[in-house]
Amino acid sequence: MSLDAGEFLLQTVPFARTLGIVFDSAGDGRATCRLPDRADLHNHVAGPHAGALFTLAESASGAAMLTAFGDQLSRAVPLATASTIRYHKLARGEVTAEARLLGAREDVVAKLDAGERPEFDVEVEVRNADGVVVATLTVGWTLRPNRP
Repeated sequence: MSLDAGEFLLQTVPFARTLGIVFDSAGDGRATCRLPDRADLHNHVAGPHAGALFTLAESASGAAMLTAFGDQLSRAVPLATASTIRYHKLARGEVTAEARLLGAREDVVAKLDAGERPEFDVEVEVRNADGVVVATLTVGWTLRPNRP
């Protein structure tokens, strides 16, 4: 199955479209996307709102997950199960999220093949235009097998 993970995510998650998230790349368990600098997304200190930063990072994690497991969508539903975010610095301007799958795809698929509900993490770094890390996020995902 050939899947444009960024486009698929934007079609299935309207909120990501509302924020104007743009996907730059997605493949091999990785994804990169950007949040434009828009005044309507700012907080009280003129940077992107924490909720907007979270959505950007979570969207990147979802695209990274889809690039690794999009071929499993006919038999399992991907669900985020947990997330932890840490805000390191005040973000200003456009920000970019880079996500990567932690662990091996083969291990996750083997658990799914065995009838189990695999869990795995995707790690995300959010950087400002100067390349400074402003936030980090880890999202826990599962592939819930479809019910017969």
